[in-house]
Amino acid sequence: MDKFSQVFNEVALADVHELAAARAADGWRYVQILAVNTEDGVDLVYSYMKEGLLENDTVKAVGADDVVPSITDLFLEAFVCENEIHDLYGVDIENIAIDFGGMFYQLAEKAPMTVVSPEQLAAREKAKKIAAAKAAKEAAAKAPATENAAPAAPAAGPTEEEIQAKIAGLDPEKAAKVRAAMEAKAKKAAAAAQASEAATPEVPAQVGPTEEEIQAKIAGLDPEKAAKVRAALEAKAKKAQKTEGKGE
Repeated sequence: MDKFSQVFNEVALADVHELAAARAADGWRYVQILAVNTEDGVDLVYSYMKEGLLENDTVKAVGADDVVPSITDLFLEAFVCENEIHDLYGVDIENIAIDFGGMFYQLAEKAPMTVVSPEQLAAREKAKKIAAAKAAKEAAAKAPATENAAPAAPAAGPTEEEIQAKIAGLDPEKAAKVRAAMEAKAKKAAAAAQASEAATPEVPAQVGPTEEEIQAKIAGLDPEKAAKVRAALEAKAKKAQKTEGKGE
């Protein structure tokens, strides 16, 4: 028995006729054109055989607006598949050598092989949701654990001892330059702090009303209320004097 093998190649729609011509010139035998309805369109699989090798050239997702070139000028027997694909799948194939004009089949519904039943649609939607959930779960599992962890606190700067230890490891000339730069930086920071303190205005203590202002306000009251206010002021003054006397 001769050994049989097959391969699948993905090709562009524009290359269909050119590839068929190359197959015909090289002695390949036409086998069939297979149509498969998918969510993205109709896949067309052109199969050719030579010396036990079956080559399948696949055109992905042919849409309703795409025009497919006929290969019947190279392989006349392909007219059967091309008329069938036109009638059952609604694929526009031009220049078919024997064209039935959409009457190859007597159909009650146009392109019946592309009709999706409610059950099929529900199954597809369910499959999409399951696939999306699975992909999200796999992505979460692959994500580094540190992504969900609280951000680490920034590392503290080196201590004075660590700085001096590093300087001690330098050559004397470079160490002197580093120390000079550090002293200059410290002096600059101290000067900035002093300038900031000097620029801050002092808040003046709140000054109460003068004796003249108080007496002027009392004078504006009716005699009875003015007498009460003066009595209260005198009592407050006497209490303050007694407190001061005790403090001394």
